[in-house]
Amino acid sequence: MNISMTGRNIELTDAIKEHIASSIDTLKKFNLDIISVNVVASSQTKKGKEHAVVEFVINLAHKNTIVINQHDVDLYVAIDLATERAQKALRRLHDKVTDHQKVGLNEIKAENVDVKAEAEKMEDEIIPVELNLYKPREVEDVLEDLKESGKMFEIFLDNENKTRVLYKRNDGKFGLY
Repeated sequence: MNISMTGRNIELTDAIKEHIASSIDTLKKFNLDIISVNVVASSQTKKGKEHAVVEFVINLAHKNTIVINQHDVDLYVAIDLATERAQKALRRLHDKVTDHQKVGLNEIKAENVDVKAEAEKMEDEIIPVELNLYKPREVEDVLEDLKESGKMFEIFLDNENKTRVLYKRNDGKFGLY
């Protein structure tokens, strides 16, 4: 990776160059083939106020060039903000390149595989389970379970197959709905 640093209307000191170099090193973690990074730091005056402008031009192999312009009063802050924006752009590009999408039915059809067998594999299998909730229970049994468990309420079917709710009231007594 080639790194070039240019200063316009500003002198790039060793500290600034080192800060830029360490910021650019953080871009290597995305494992993209970065050919070169050109950094242009300049100072401009707008409405009587001085502010720094940092421009990153990142050339990637087989990809588009990423250009980031960042303005701020402080040069170091502008470099940090431009680096964050470059990391975000490279992260998006990296995620797009390495995204592993699920194979759909259209891709399976293109491979001339048995579509019905593959579709059955992709479906969720539903296994019915009989819950204890739907077995008829006596109110006294549910009351004992509620006292032991510390729950606030219990929903159950009584012997007449009516859905009932046994709940603990605020005064410590129990209610039946």
